[in-house]
Parts: sequence; C-alpha cells; structure tokens
Amino acid sequence: MGTPEGEAARCPCGTGRAYVGCCGPLHDGERQAATAEELMRSRYSAFVVGDEGHLYRTWHPRTRPHDVDLDDTEWLGLRVLAIRGGGSADEEGTVAFAARWVLDGRRGTLRETSHFVRRAGRWLYLDGVVA
Repeated sequence: MGTPEGEAARCPCGTGRAYVGCCGPLHDGERQAATAEELMRSRYSAFVVGDEGHLYRTWHPRTRPHDVDLDDTEWLGLRVLAIRGGGSADEEGTVAFAARWVLDGRRGTLRETSHFVRRAGRWLYLDGVVA
C-alpha cells in the first residue's frame, strides 16, 4: 500500500481525478471535506493507501476505536449507491456504497450505509450499517 505515485495518478476513490487534487489534500490535512460524500470517498482511499491517521482523525470521537489497525485487505473499487443529505449546508448525511475487496484469495463486496455528522464545521464518520 501507499499513496498513488505521480501527479497524474488516479485517486482510488473513483472520481477519475488525480489523487493530488482529490483525496490527497484531505489525507495530508491541507483541507477538510466539503460534503459527507467527499469524506466517505477520502476514507475509502485511506483504506486503499493505508492512511490510518486519516481514518482516525475523521472518525467521530464518540464511536471511534482507540486506534485503527488496517489488515491486509486489498480494496479494488468503490461505487456510490445513494446519498441523502450531507451537503455543504447540512449537519448530517448518509452515503450508501459498495466496495470490492480481496483478502487471502477470497473476494467480496462490502455494502454499507455510512452516517456522517458535522462537528465544529468538520464532517466526521459516525457509524454505518452493513447490508
């Protein structure tokens, strides 16, 4: 794992944009996510590149674990299925997604509806329901 290399390397989150202009600045703390969807995409990318710090910082303090330990799951792709709220003027929102993975030769798809809230002007992951 690691950050995508080069200026033109595609962001893992699926927007088609370059990592350096998409999730990279969020991972580096240069800016905050403007919407719940943007935060969800940056969190997915953090799983792909192994950025435990970004996952921890963007997890609501009430629900986050003491530390974030990533396993050897290889994340293969993200598809956003539905968005409710979570815009720049909202205080909460949900994003439903499907993320494909492979681990120890097994393949699968994680389907989750994630709940996000805004706290002190920042979007945070609160919790999710796995389908």
